[in-house]
Amino acid sequence: MLDWLSMDGKLLLSARVVRAFSYGFLSIVLAIYLKSIGFNEILIGAILSATLVNSVIFTMFASFYADRFGRRKILTLYALLMAFSGVIFLLTDNYIALIIAAFIGTVNVTGAETSAFLSIEQATLPKTVKDIKKRNTVFGFYNMVGMLAMSAGVLLSGFPQILQTHLGLSQIDSFKPLFAIYGIAGIVSAVIYYFLSKEIELQSKPNPLARNRLSPKSKRIIWRLSALFSVDSFAGGFVIQSIVSFWFFTKFGVALTDLAFIFSIAGMLTAFSYVLATRLADKIGLINTMVFTHIPANVLTVLIAFAPTLPLAMGFYLGRMALSQMDVPTRQSYIASVVNEEERIAAAGITNTSRNVTQAVSPSIAGAIMQSLWISAPFVVGGLLKIAYDIGLYVNFRKIKPDQEQEK
Repeated sequence: MLDWLSMDGKLLLSARVVRAFSYGFLSIVLAIYLKSIGFNEILIGAILSATLVNSVIFTMFASFYADRFGRRKILTLYALLMAFSGVIFLLTDNYIALIIAAFIGTVNVTGAETSAFLSIEQATLPKTVKDIKKRNTVFGFYNMVGMLAMSAGVLLSGFPQILQTHLGLSQIDSFKPLFAIYGIAGIVSAVIYYFLSKEIELQSKPNPLARNRLSPKSKRIIWRLSALFSVDSFAGGFVIQSIVSFWFFTKFGVALTDLAFIFSIAGMLTAFSYVLATRLADKIGLINTMVFTHIPANVLTVLIAFAPTLPLAMGFYLGRMALSQMDVPTRQSYIASVVNEEERIAAAGITNTSRNVTQAVSPSIAGAIMQSLWISAPFVVGGLLKIAYDIGLYVNFRKIKPDQEQEK
């Protein structure tokens, strides 16, 4: 199976599965857990933002130092920090300690991974396939298996309610086993990364004195993309999965087990959309796929805010999730295709950092406007900003073709 993919590629997919599984349940329960131990929406938003600040700093570090210190070493270090974060959440409910855990632990709460692992893995994946025509496909598989694992993890978010009902655990104690599983997932990921070969490393030795890792042409493309991605990600921060689950829980009183079911279905729809996106991109191009699937998804995002009933809100949300992430594998493939091999980590790092910086801000703003203005306001703000991003992306990049499209 996957004969066109090297063993390193399969190990990267395996690590993504383990990591995404743990992100799945944590993205659903974290905000609810923080509410149960007495934090208000503003404090919850601050912790969620801290998880995204982690992505910013760790992604920047990977961009500049992964090829100097070794990609395998950095990936293993990040996995061990993930395990350490799980231990902190397991052992204490002290607010300062939880902020620290969120900051160091590559905790992902968005429902679509933004962690610092991504830049290194995305830059390495093209090296694990021999045929350039499989480049879109490998990014589709990478995101599909991650989302399927995340969907399975989401189902586990109903476990605390089962423990409360059948074992009589308190609401707070019922969440603790999930943090233990998160820590174990970090350890397992570290073991997987340990077995990666030297083939994943950059073969040409990087110049430690070189600060500019991008050619002038690549720099122009990457910085323009980064500016646009920052808008998209800022908008996405208003509707990360933790906030959406909190919204369903607060507005409609949806139980944890039902939330797990809703988000698991959403995850499966998203997972299969990744493969569909790569096939669509082979026919109409990467930029066209990114834009023409994203705009309808963002219209549905706005409509969620005005849904008067739970079934209608669920319908809009599931429709959104069937379309909203089709730009992920296409975006990753596009970035890897418009720069040279030695520029890929820097390019992925810069674009991911631009996304993470702005997304780190918006959950705190979302928490404030939910508390003081309107609980559904984040959907309107996020959806409209994302539509503006889609228009900007199409206007600026529809004529810049990646190498695999130029060969046609």
